[in-house]
Amino acid sequence: MKRVSKNCKGFTLVEMVLVIAIIVILASVLILSIGTFIERAKKAASSVSLHNWSISRAASDIDAQM
Repeated sequence: MKRVSKNCKGFTLVEMVLVIAIIVILASVLILSIGTFIERAKKAASSVSLHNWSISRAASDIDAQM
């Protein structure tokens, strides 16, 4: 068998696989979080749009009464 010197630099296959697995897990959590944030942003935007429409409708009704 060959002796491995103590000065040998580099990563083992197990270390590389472990790092890749951690990156994949973090990326999947990030993707799921982004989907949730996008959905919440769409709901907030539609709520604001509805609120603005109701204000403009009320202003239009007031103008029509004058």
